[in-house]
Amino acid sequence: MGLPIHALGVRPIERHPEVPAPASDAPHRNDRAIAGLRIAVGTLFLVFGEYKVFGREFVFGGGFQGWIKRFLADGSVYPFMAPILQNFVLPHARWISLLVAYGELAIGISLVMGVGARLASACGLIYMLALLFSANYPGPDAVLWQYFGASLEHLVLAFCFAAFLTGAPERVWSVAAAWQRRSASARSTAAV
Repeated sequence: MGLPIHALGVRPIERHPEVPAPASDAPHRNDRAIAGLRIAVGTLFLVFGEYKVFGREFVFGGGFQGWIKRFLADGSVYPFMAPILQNFVLPHARWISLLVAYGELAIGISLVMGVGARLASACGLIYMLALLFSANYPGPDAVLWQYFGASLEHLVLAFCFAAFLTGAPERVWSVAAAWQRRSASARSTAAV
């Protein structure tokens, strides 16, 4: 057998006080940071979805079609996306605008409440990528960094949704977390 590690004069590495032990279920500041970001992004989507659902211009007044036509006229559509917008989205604009309006509202509610945040984030990520490819083409002669610069308005939200998909967005400040705590409390009192 070998000598114990302490006999060799080597001390074990101590955990940084801000990093909880892996077995700990207590939320820490990273959980609160991702929850705060989740709620902020959800609030944005509530605002955008609300005006589209409760206003008449976006769905019934040609607002959605106007945006698509503007993207196509400005040349801000990625070349592979132009036929999709022209041949599928515009002919089905009423239904797609309803999907966009109610989808944004549903994403907002889900993220703010903290219920179904991963599903909402998957939908939000797909939506942001669709918007990015529909509205952020910098042109055929652009250098690589210009692709990122042109897409910041949608890329940042896409990254937020990706973080919610891979993280634990409902761990704190959510209805899901409150429900889990309540269920665990009920089980522990029933077991006694």
